[in-house]
Amino acid sequence: MSRKPPATRADYRVFYPVQTRWMDNDVYGHINNVTYLAYFDTVVALWQIDNGIPVAQDAGIRFLVVESGATYHAEARFPEKLEAGIRVGHLGTSSMRFEVGIFREGQDSACVEGFFTHVAVNDETRPTPLPAEVRARIEDILV
Repeated sequence: MSRKPPATRADYRVFYPVQTRWMDNDVYGHINNVTYLAYFDTVVALWQIDNGIPVAQDAGIRFLVVESGATYHAEARFPEKLEAGIRVGHLGTSSMRFEVGIFREGQDSACVEGFFTHVAVNDETRPTPLPAEVRARIEDILV
């Protein structure tokens, strides 16, 4: 099975620093695979906060993760400083797919790529259209 090559920094719109921690390493001496999902979650939440998009229930709308995944290209280890690039690869009526690339310092190719699909839901946990102001902010990083 052939895999497509890793994304590059140019493929992403916004970057956030990610400081690895000692506890992120596993018995193989590299960052454990599940830790990357926590990195993705953190940087997407930071982007939302920076852009005035609620990360918790606010005004009757919240965003639930309905799908996530990752592709691993290369290892990273504590105490490396990483960077996470963020983009939105899909924007629907009530959903968006945040895509994150993790980059080692000085590297142009992602060592890990992943995604979270979020759905906007109302108080009854039913999909609801994205508010115009939220959609506008998301469109800024849509590819």
